[in-house]
Amino acid sequence: MAAYELGLIEAVAKTQRECFEAGVRFARTEGVIPAPEPTHALAACVEEALRCKRTGEEKVILTALCGHGHLDLPAYGRFLAGEMEDRELSDEALAAAVAQLPKVPA
Repeated sequence: MAAYELGLIEAVAKTQRECFEAGVRFARTEGVIPAPEPTHALAACVEEALRCKRTGEEKVILTALCGHGHLDLPAYGRFLAGEMEDRELSDEALAAAVAQLPKVPA
């Protein structure tokens, strides 16, 4: 079983703009441009840290950073220029996309 199924972690959805905003914040704070993939986790960490700041709760927040965003600078450029759009897919579009995934033996 995976960590999610065991209840060890929660899954949250973040928009592209939230993720790139967290990536830019991380880059300005830490001096490392993260690849887009880990910015989803960074966005959740920022949200949790701000919640703890508001409530006064002390908490250790741990995440992992894999890769750098040097090859993704055009995407960061689109975000910083205000050209990035968040898209939401309907349940039907998601189901159609999942139906096209190849079957992988368990």
